[in-house]
Amino acid sequence: MSIEAALRAREESLAPALSELVTRAAQRVPGFAARLERAGLSSEEVCRPGGLDALPVLAKDDLVELQRADPPDGGLLDPDADVARWFTSPGPLYEPQLEGADWRWGQALADLGVGTGDIVVNCFGYHLSPAGAMLEQGARSVGAAVVPAGIGAQDLQVRLIVDLGVTAYTGLPSYLKALIDRFDDAGLDPAAWRLERALMTAEPLPDSLRTLLAQRVPHVRMAYGTGETGLLAWEPAGEEPGNGLVLADGVHVQVCEIGTGVPLTDDTEGEVVITLLRADYPLVRFGTGDLSAWMLGPDGSLRLRGVLGRVGQAIKVRGMFLHPRQVEVVMAGVEGVAGYRFVIERENHVDKMRCEVVAADGADGAALEQSVAAAVRDGLRFSTEVRAVESLEAGNGPLVDQRDWS
Repeated sequence: MSIEAALRAREESLAPALSELVTRAAQRVPGFAARLERAGLSSEEVCRPGGLDALPVLAKDDLVELQRADPPDGGLLDPDADVARWFTSPGPLYEPQLEGADWRWGQALADLGVGTGDIVVNCFGYHLSPAGAMLEQGARSVGAAVVPAGIGAQDLQVRLIVDLGVTAYTGLPSYLKALIDRFDDAGLDPAAWRLERALMTAEPLPDSLRTLLAQRVPHVRMAYGTGETGLLAWEPAGEEPGNGLVLADGVHVQVCEIGTGVPLTDDTEGEVVITLLRADYPLVRFGTGDLSAWMLGPDGSLRLRGVLGRVGQAIKVRGMFLHPRQVEVVMAGVEGVAGYRFVIERENHVDKMRCEVVAADGADGAALEQSVAAAVRDGLRFSTEVRAVESLEAGNGPLVDQRDWS
């Protein structure tokens, strides 16, 4: 089967759910109805074969602007939607988690072999961002118990991995390595380590780090998802890495030409565009900003090649997006700054960020370092080294990514 044929078969299987979504959302959700009107489309036209592709892609920046104009959801929630939680990501972009919503992470965990009897240490954040709650929901959906660990308190975390008999991990690849290192430094009995499965996302997993992790965790798999959409695809169990990511059930995935939004039906690289099959929060043709491409797996199934980069200027640091516009807003509020740049590097498989700042005439460099560090911590939710310098290299921009993922 070709990529084009596999895409056609998947679209046909999702067509009834897409038609129901568009019809109901057009009737119930003001922001979606307005979006159809701006595009000059009716719900009937969108529901026809290929009709969805005529709707322009909704970029993250567009969604941020819609929410600013019509807070808090940009008019994209059904008035009767039951919102269980609100999260936020850089922009700010506010993300509703609806009561009863399935973010699908349980599909990847089940394929990995996680289920009843397992204890999952969930090292994604629970503070403001959705990853912690999403992965916990996924683990509970397959019957596993969850330790809501988040980030930090590593001494306590490695102790509880032993005491509770933790068998599975969800979090960043780099954080799993940090826990393994802390476990070893604590001198704990290696026989007490029973963690055998790890599902990771939000940052790359280079082969060098995968090899290190696999020495202690036999079953290591990467998954791909976003805070707005949940799980989209994952590395299937029982296969060697490099065979692509299988698609999650219950979500419409496209790879589209950048700038035009035209769906690609071959292995050309493009932007991942998502349609959630939920009429009470219709994220339809939503541009994730991630780059990927189609491929076929060894079994002929349709797969994504993985996350190959980003559209635009945003970059991901320690699992969270950082956009030049966010940086500009935060740094504009710090007095005494004549110039700055943020440099992101990778050391021992961990992201390191520093801010190089030039003090304005009359400003004290040491005091400025403290002010910038506090502003970045509060405004960007990052800790960073701040270094006062005499001048900056020309032409580098506010974000300089010097990481080597080899």
